[in-house]
Amino acid sequence: MIPTTAPPPVLTRAQELAHPALVEAVASLAPELRPPVRYHLGWTDANGLATPGGGGKGVRVALAVLSAEAVGAKGTVGVPGAVAVELVHNFSLLHDDLIDGDRERRHRETVWSLFGVSQAVIAGDALLSLAHEVLANAPSLGAFAAARRLAAATSAMIAGQAADIAAEGTPLPSLDACEAMERAKTGALLGAAASLGAVLAEAPAPVADALEAFGVELGLAFQAVDDLLGIWGDPERTGKPRWSDLRSAKASLPVAAALSAGRPESEELVRLLAGPRDDEGVLARAAELVERAGGRAYAGEAAEAHLGRALGLLETAPLTEPATEELAGLARFVVDRAY
Repeated sequence: MIPTTAPPPVLTRAQELAHPALVEAVASLAPELRPPVRYHLGWTDANGLATPGGGGKGVRVALAVLSAEAVGAKGTVGVPGAVAVELVHNFSLLHDDLIDGDRERRHRETVWSLFGVSQAVIAGDALLSLAHEVLANAPSLGAFAAARRLAAATSAMIAGQAADIAAEGTPLPSLDACEAMERAKTGALLGAAASLGAVLAEAPAPVADALEAFGVELGLAFQAVDDLLGIWGDPERTGKPRWSDLRSAKASLPVAAALSAGRPESEELVRLLAGPRDDEGVLARAAELVERAGGRAYAGEAAEAHLGRALGLLETAPLTEPATEELAGLARFVVDRAY
């Protein structure tokens, strides 16, 4: 399994910086929407206090704050971008849980399973709308440009999800199709997160573009690791059942790589994935076949390759220290994690 390192301090620092603004934004929602949203975010009350197991890693928030600092601005300048991208991310999670039929996230019931389908749909819609409202109200001349970047990333993410849904019930996607889908579903939003702070700080467009490209590569590395954890991750750490991505027939990098390998294991894997996936023995055998066909190694190597490209992009732009070092440390954490 991929080794884990301690979360970098910037995750906590950025969360502490952006959290009050996120609480304020959620408080502006209609009263009927606040309970499912607060629950989804892992808050116990209106002040945004966290409950054990709630909330995510905060990588997108940290990227937005650091991108402002990397161009010489204060981290607070990037806070509207951090809040907006976190809202978009959680909009996607609310809808993804419903689309995938997932009843558990982060060791807790999902919103649709607890509050109902209608509440999950409308809560997700509200977060998407709120994200763009937060950016529109940002006290920066770069607010419009930031909103355009976030809108483009959101459209790419939705297109990636549409491609994922369209592939259901069809022959399993090719490796190229899987990588393109992951670039859209994950890379685009992390690219936006890594550039919004710089845009709000009114940095030159080429600098913001370099940070966005860094974020896209980081997103691809993030997703490659997520795909590995979706099959071989420890349920106690990931909050998902063992072999969850195989159980749900998710199109993931290890599976796509194994299927494209053209080995005897690939042929057996096709047959297994075409049948029922509710037997633990079948899932264990499928995981073994993915690994023997080279899928696990391919995804691990892809994560390292994308990390290398992301770190290289940081060296090409005129960015300030120590924010650049923190961005690099955050990138390494994304790849070297176990949850």
